[in-house]
Amino acid sequence: MSYLLVVLLAVVVLVGVFVIAIHLGFRAPKIESTDTPKTRLNVDFLSVLIPVKVNKHLSGWLLPIEGAQETLVVLHGWGSNAAMMLPLALPFYQAGMNVLLFDARSHGQSDADTFSSLPRFAEDIGSAIDWLKGEYPDRAKKIALLGHSVGAGAVLFEASRRTDIAAVISVSAFAHPEWMMQRYLQSLHIPAWLRRKVIRYVEWVIEHRFTTFAPINTVCRIRCPILMVHGKDDLVIPVDDARAILRHCPAPHLRLIEIEGAGHSSVDKIELHADTLIQFLREAGFTGLKH
Repeated sequence: MSYLLVVLLAVVVLVGVFVIAIHLGFRAPKIESTDTPKTRLNVDFLSVLIPVKVNKHLSGWLLPIEGAQETLVVLHGWGSNAAMMLPLALPFYQAGMNVLLFDARSHGQSDADTFSSLPRFAEDIGSAIDWLKGEYPDRAKKIALLGHSVGAGAVLFEASRRTDIAAVISVSAFAHPEWMMQRYLQSLHIPAWLRRKVIRYVEWVIEHRFTTFAPINTVCRIRCPILMVHGKDDLVIPVDDARAILRHCPAPHLRLIEIEGAGHSSVDKIELHADTLIQFLREAGFTGLKH
């Protein structure tokens, strides 16, 4: 009897550790930065607080252009922040667009929440869009979204639920969260049966099935032009994910450009292709951009 109790106790402990590990995995590292658009880029800006429906606030920056009616809303990736996206945002500002950057919940200077997930990132960018349209309607005549990594998946998910987005730029998005988790768990030598249990448990925690927000599916529901950008040397999310999205949804409004020598966070390499990204927005109807 004592032996059975020891076994049961061991199982309970292991399950407890397993659950705690999963929940800790949803707490992204909160990296705060003292950089601002002025200190980093010598660009004037407005500090903004964006309300989220759960009585939280997102910290952000609006980089305004006098008279500009088109705005690019930028969302960082997991464990990142708005300051890290400033170099990628600068060419759009220089081309004549307003730019709105913000920290997702539990990131940067924004309020913390119980956990982070792609659907919550999407809720945050939805709140940012609604705030922009409410506070600065003259700057929101045409809106484009740009996201990186989890932020890319989030802008695709949010754009699939709205009709007021004119273009989306997705940088280094994964094709399907289940594929990404399978790759990671397999690298830890976790058996297939347990990997399936982990994935189902994660879906229960975040209250969304992966298929509902997987970019390979959401892209097919978006009607505005989409540009996917992916580094050929990305070891975190392989470029094959982007190619799989393109094969699954070969729509005329969906394009992919692959960046030579770029890894998952190679913002500097992507910056070199800023002209291509800006030209994509021109072709999508953003007429206020300079040549």
